[in-house]
Amino acid sequence: MNKTSFNILRVGTAITFLWIGVLIFKQPEAWGGFLQPWAAGLLPIPIEQAMIGTAILDIVVGGLLLLDSFVWLAALIGSVHLVIVLMVSGIDDITVRDIAILSATLALMADGLPVWIKNKFKQSKD
Repeated sequence: MNKTSFNILRVGTAITFLWIGVLIFKQPEAWGGFLQPWAAGLLPIPIEQAMIGTAILDIVVGGLLLLDSFVWLAALIGSVHLVIVLMVSGIDDITVRDIAILSATLALMADGLPVWIKNKFKQSKD
């Protein structure tokens, strides 16, 4: 990916994570409603607290992406987070958004992997 497209994707994804984090902070109980009942039942803490933790995670991921710091790690964490979101929220009107954001985080992670990790993948192919 060239530097311009990488930066557009990185900043756009960062803004998305930051914005969602702020929205969750404003109404954590409403965002908790997206959890499937079986997933909500597995939480060891109240849904509102879990959603506040989710908001913090989203803001940290967005901040790291925006600051262009540890992009591959922020994207990895964002990817894992989005896979979990897709598993516990079910298929609804916003699933397509989550798939698009997951694709963006996977692309950022793959493009931003440090050389030492890329070399491990190359060695395993040989």
